[in-house]
Amino acid sequence: MRQADFPYLPKDFVQTEDGLMFAVVSYHPHQNKVGCFLRYVNHDGVWQKVDTAQANRLLARHYPQYLFKSRQFDAEFHAVDICDIIAHHRPEKRLKTLLDEQNPQDEIEQKLFRLITILVQFGVKCDFLGLTGSMLIAQQKAGSDIDLVVYGRDAFHQTRDAVRQGVASGLIEELDLSLMRDNFQRRGGELSFDEFAWHESRKFNKAAIDGTKFDIGMVCLPEELEHDHHHYIKQGVSTVKAVVLDDHRAFDFPAHYLIDNDITPEVVSFTHTYVGQAQAGETIEITGAVECDSASGQRRLVVGSTREAIGEYIKVCR
Repeated sequence: MRQADFPYLPKDFVQTEDGLMFAVVSYHPHQNKVGCFLRYVNHDGVWQKVDTAQANRLLARHYPQYLFKSRQFDAEFHAVDICDIIAHHRPEKRLKTLLDEQNPQDEIEQKLFRLITILVQFGVKCDFLGLTGSMLIAQQKAGSDIDLVVYGRDAFHQTRDAVRQGVASGLIEELDLSLMRDNFQRRGGELSFDEFAWHESRKFNKAAIDGTKFDIGMVCLPEELEHDHHHYIKQGVSTVKAVVLDDHRAFDFPAHYLIDNDITPEVVSFTHTYVGQAQAGETIEITGAVECDSASGQRRLVVGSTREAIGEYIKVCR
């Protein structure tokens, strides 16, 4: 599953001796660095979560070596040199350790065990699962979510189907109004609450187990990746309305959609909100950054050129 020469995958965490914990966001090295985003900072032995603004401020002031400007993508993110990594936290190893030990330490871990049992009941294989977020580094609190990783597109859609079956059978709960509002406040972006909730309710990549929200996110296998060696130049912002022609990479990270638009036939989303947002045959409206491939002149629309994707969105025209 992991490449020997570059074993880092999205949803892994990497730790530096400065007391910084980064979430990996890229499948490929960037000048021998791991593309990532700062998520936790260690203060006196305690890991504290930071948001995007806090992360950028902290790195700019104290650790500018981790700020990275990608010439390939004409974008800014964080990156850690491989030689600066002192620990590599892998979701599949963490989940296997917990399941092998069969010794839940708190209520969230007990709910994780129940959730895994239900998913297995509906055909999911644990070999393709991992655990990320706060639970990857044992920093969950009473109100934490459960963030599962599924490796491979087929396994991911099988897990989504298991979630759907779990909801239908009453073993898993749909997000209630409170959990959906909480999700919206964290991720809603440019959509109204009603728009956001409608799109989310049909994805089956989020639900709840005994009142705790859980999320399933896909990480592609090496053979599923389409290598992107293009160099993109930003060309302003555009709003487009078009029909989705191909949605088979809708739940990838980044999410991809092919649309019926000659100028920008590809839509890419780096924002989790718009993963799985639309299905083939649906008409969608997109506002995003236009990027041009400097070699071919091919254009694409990018939603999530910044992590918060201010002013950018994908929505189905209902």
